[in-house]
Amino acid sequence: MTAEPLLTALPYHRMARYTGHHRWWRPVLGLLLLGAGWIIAVVVIELVSRGVGVAAGRPKTPDGLVDLGELPTAALGLVLIATMLPLVLLAVRWAGRRPAGTVSSVTGQLRLRWLGWCLGAAAPAVAVLSLVLAFVPFDDGSGTSAVPERWVGWSSFAVSMAVLVVCVPLQAAAEEYLFRGWMTQAVGAFLRSPWCAVVPQAALFGAAHGWGTVWGFVDLCVFGLVTGYLTLRTGGLEAAIALHVLNNLLGFTVAASVVGGLSSEETTADAPALLAVIDIAVALLYAALVLWLTQRHQPQRISTSATRPVPMPPYPSAPLPDIRIVRP
Repeated sequence: MTAEPLLTALPYHRMARYTGHHRWWRPVLGLLLLGAGWIIAVVVIELVSRGVGVAAGRPKTPDGLVDLGELPTAALGLVLIATMLPLVLLAVRWAGRRPAGTVSSVTGQLRLRWLGWCLGAAAPAVAVLSLVLAFVPFDDGSGTSAVPERWVGWSSFAVSMAVLVVCVPLQAAAEEYLFRGWMTQAVGAFLRSPWCAVVPQAALFGAAHGWGTVWGFVDLCVFGLVTGYLTLRTGGLEAAIALHVLNNLLGFTVAASVVGGLSSEETTADAPALLAVIDIAVALLYAALVLWLTQRHQPQRISTSATRPVPMPPYPSAPLPDIRIVRP
């Protein structure tokens, strides 16, 4: 009887089994760790912001919170979401008992060169979206423009962008690590089908942004599906992070350019039908560009260094040749 051959290759959504320490309760433990860490982060950031606001003599809002101002409040919101990034890495390392980098890609790290190529693909796609925002009028249904049109001035805009360029990439990356990363791999630990791993995170991604319009929810779900597919197709989060970062930077740039824009509570979840359709088309355009780059650069999409190989089903092996040693 021949020994079973071993398979060391794992696709991205199955990386929770990278070390062979996976157990059914580990994703539950990871979820508890993420929830507890998030609550602690909320409390700490709230206490710090309240202390800073009181010390600075800032006024209070009607709900009893300290009004730090438009830009600091927006930055704190971004930082709060960004805390999910280290929490996901800790959940993967401690609860999952595997290297934290396995949530970044199948190579065990974030592939910076491939991330650069994906940013190059995202730039023209987001440029198309920016042109649409500049020349196509959108209405919120009330008969007035959904976005204020008064320019804030170059000094205020420059300060806002200096803060946003730092905070937005961390916030966008944190969402990718949570939804396209940890959630995809948590489901993929149990289910082999990649689509069964991709669909739940896309729905949760849409729900996490709140309920605005039906079209806004569809837009978010499609974004989650497209970036989830690219994550599996390329073996890592780089493609999803690139689009998310530039897309969010565009949105915050528009908000920072107008008076009161950063204090607006509207998100993609509130998108009207026309904007949602255009946004979906841009995501599909980006996906096509990334798939074209994938053919040229062939990013690794399967892990080849799992520490505990997974046995494959046995298959009939060919008989060994009869080798005889002939002595002179």
